[in-house]
Amino acid sequence: MNNNKRFITNPVEIEKKSFEIIAGLLKEKQPLGNNAPIIQRVIHTTADFDYLENLVFSEDVMEKTVNILKQGVNIVTDTQMVKAGINKKGLEQLKSSVHCFIDSPEVLERAKINETTRSAAAMEFAVQNVSAPILFAIGNAPTALIKLYEMIMQGYCKPCLIIGVPVGFVNVAESKELIMELNIPFIVSRGRKGGSNVAAAIINAILYETIKLKENTEP
Repeated sequence: MNNNKRFITNPVEIEKKSFEIIAGLLKEKQPLGNNAPIIQRVIHTTADFDYLENLVFSEDVMEKTVNILKQGVNIVTDTQMVKAGINKKGLEQLKSSVHCFIDSPEVLERAKINETTRSAAAMEFAVQNVSAPILFAIGNAPTALIKLYEMIMQGYCKPCLIIGVPVGFVNVAESKELIMELNIPFIVSRGRKGGSNVAAAIINAILYETIKLKENTEP
């Protein structure tokens, strides 16, 4: 007897059905507006509907980011997991690239000398070595967000977007609040929840929307 007949096994059909279920469950909630693709993909990734309330967006952030991504962007992440989770085909289509310097020997040495985390040192290294426009996607380390905040306040960098969704208990909620004080486009998960998978999901949602828009507008 083949019990697999009771289950959906095609990956495309699984994703389609998942988003149909999510859309149905969100139907009675408040309108999601232009941020709907991000919220739905994060919920799809985590199966956690708390993100409907936890995700906070700066004004018109989706529209602003899509317009920048059309021209290509450098994405800097704090973990290899975020980098691995970003759709490489989508990056290629948009002539964009993703960087993670957490394992760089220069970053390791800098963190040791400055007695700081590798994540914070990696942000400093990225600002000095990656050309603008830069999109920062932080899914693990609040110290990376704190370092970004300091460098922005000191005038060393101006990211086109900061995705701040680290997870944990120490400095996590506070670091996200700092980012929301800046005059920089942001997407953050307020509170303790987040993670590298959430950061990658947000980027992928924006990539897919940008590709869709380009395909619908280009001759």
